[in-house]
Amino acid sequence: MSTQEHAAAPTDSLIGRSIHRAGFANERDFVLRVVQPALVGMIDGTVSSLAPIFTAAIASSSHTALLVGFSVAVGAGVSMGWSEALSDTGEITGRGSAIVRGAITGGMTTLGGVFHTLPFIISNVNNALVVAGIVVAFELLAIAWIRHRFFNVSMRRSLLVVAVGGAIALAVGVAIGSS
Repeated sequence: MSTQEHAAAPTDSLIGRSIHRAGFANERDFVLRVVQPALVGMIDGTVSSLAPIFTAAIASSSHTALLVGFSVAVGAGVSMGWSEALSDTGEITGRGSAIVRGAITGGMTTLGGVFHTLPFIISNVNNALVVAGIVVAFELLAIAWIRHRFFNVSMRRSLLVVAVGGAIALAVGVAIGSS
């Protein structure tokens, strides 16, 4: 099925029926107004927060990584939400309300950073790093699946691209934290 056919598919699936019930004209409308801003936020929150969180954990402690992680997640969420809301009114592109898209992007950016921050509640930094690494793997898998499901990208290619981005950010955090 082509991207156009996929985006305009009738409500023949659970997701399609849910999209229709939520008031979207079709899946393409839902992708433009919800999925794309959410995915941008999720990717940014997950990838951009890896380096500072892992740097803080390696160089200092779980408590410091927890504080850095929360501050990075919230700060990035505000920044990304504001950026999305100010970058496109939605009138020309048809992407919907700038405020709604900004809230979606900002919220998902914050969540993307918070999920792998939470393991640093564990006081043993080595254990927290392992758990955080597992959480990051699930986050990247979710991002790859969303790209596969809504943007018709092969799962293999999506996993590869997402994993490379995550690995680069993680390597930066480990290198800086170990210096």
